[in-house]
Amino acid sequence: MEALAAHVRSLAQSGDEKQRKDIIDSLRSLRNSIETSDDTVQRFTFYNMQLAGLRIGINLKLFELLAESKTPLTVTQLSEKTGADAVFLARLLRYLASFEAIKETDKDEFSYTNITKTFSQSGFQAAICHYFDNAGPAMQSLPSFLASTNYQDPTDCTKTAFQKAFNTDLPAFEWAKTQPERIRVFQEFLATNRAGMPTFLDAYPVEERATATELSPERVLFVDVGGGLGQQAIAFRQRYPALPGRVILQDLAPILQHAIQHPSVEKMDVDFFAGQPVKGAKFYYLRNIFHDWPDEKARIIIQNTISAMATDSLLLIDDMVLPNVGVHWQAAQLDMQMMTTLAARERTQEQWYALLEGAGLKINRIYTYTASLKDSIIEAVPASVHG
Repeated sequence: MEALAAHVRSLAQSGDEKQRKDIIDSLRSLRNSIETSDDTVQRFTFYNMQLAGLRIGINLKLFELLAESKTPLTVTQLSEKTGADAVFLARLLRYLASFEAIKETDKDEFSYTNITKTFSQSGFQAAICHYFDNAGPAMQSLPSFLASTNYQDPTDCTKTAFQKAFNTDLPAFEWAKTQPERIRVFQEFLATNRAGMPTFLDAYPVEERATATELSPERVLFVDVGGGLGQQAIAFRQRYPALPGRVILQDLAPILQHAIQHPSVEKMDVDFFAGQPVKGAKFYYLRNIFHDWPDEKARIIIQNTISAMATDSLLLIDDMVLPNVGVHWQAAQLDMQMMTTLAARERTQEQWYALLEGAGLKINRIYTYTASLKDSIIEAVPASVHG
């Protein structure tokens, strides 16, 4: 068994992102095919407990303590460092070790694993906090919410399982504005989400498209619409420092006040539902914007962008483009999450064409840059100009 495991590790380390994902999925299918019914029930029914255990471990800073220690730590040592009761802590540590979030090295003695190192990092801790604190209650409310609507597909962002869970009439994004700590955690989660994975800059031919038309230092080269903290705008400017033109990060003022400072990236307070004030930019870039909104709202954003575009402008939509058949489980669960909290969706290729063409755009090409999630750049232009 060890030789087989070593061979699998070697294959994963020597392959690309797609091969590594394929190996993980094959192992997952193998596990599903050999476990008993009891194994299956035990695995699924305790997923919530795993998330709760990780959340508690983050609260107690257990993962940082273990990852930073050169030697294993005892329950007594960890109790002294965290202030948690030793009897309780021993139970929690044994549970975390049971699914390899940490490693049990001896009786009442623990060290770190690869998972420990992941959750010792603030950005990945934020992912657990976001999904436990914000998404978790909505997920728990989803079955009863859907039953109350006779299982209709949610299309109104003010009528989702999120409103039921948090007893609010506000859309999730509006409600979040009243919760500054939750916003902070969410933004930190987004900043590290998909860390280490390819980005749109690895797939999209920026220089070829940019230099096909006239650029100038005064013209806006790249507008990051709803760009959050600005990671993508900064990455664009750093990858292409010689391309002339301004780079602008747009978002709402409460978000921009936390944005990363960069001397070559301008910040602009913009509500993309109210209009696009930057006219004639070369690239209008929207990353993970449309998956947050149902089609009706998405069409407003598209129309506002079209009205600002020049004849040589390009709209770049950085979002998942799911296959019409055989959606990967990681993408499918994100689609369910968008439905649960925002009445939105991760769209299939067929749904993207229907949305964009119906809103007056023509899709030039789709560039896919991740294997499982199908993160892609959709390059589109106004159909009225390029029809």
